[in-house]
Amino acid sequence: MKRTIGMAGLGVMLFTTLAGAHHAFSAEFDQDKPVVLEGAVTKADWTNPHAWIYIDVKGADGKVANWAIEMGPPSALLRRGWKKSSMQYGAIIKVEGFAAKNGKEFANATNITMPDGTKIFAGTEEPK
Repeated sequence: MKRTIGMAGLGVMLFTTLAGAHHAFSAEFDQDKPVVLEGAVTKADWTNPHAWIYIDVKGADGKVANWAIEMGPPSALLRRGWKKSSMQYGAIIKVEGFAAKNGKEFANATNITMPDGTKIFAGTEEPK
């Protein structure tokens, strides 16, 4: 009996943690703050519920900042032609998206232009 209650409690904790990790776009990003970033890929995380890439972007002051870019879920990206190997480290890419509300180097991608000029929708929802 105690084991059943303990397992049920563990299940609730895991579900709550996973549910809290997923968020609405409007909770973190500002649709009135579009950004266009260009930089070298430093890292790619192919994780659920969203894939992430990190790029080094040189600012107007010459300083380099590493931006975290949220993309759609890996399953949706695969349907659009993406693979984790699509993001080659060091490749210069252009990201169109929306900046975080908190002003940090964090954005949600809509489109990503690859070094060969291929543009792929990388967002969380298909454009309307």
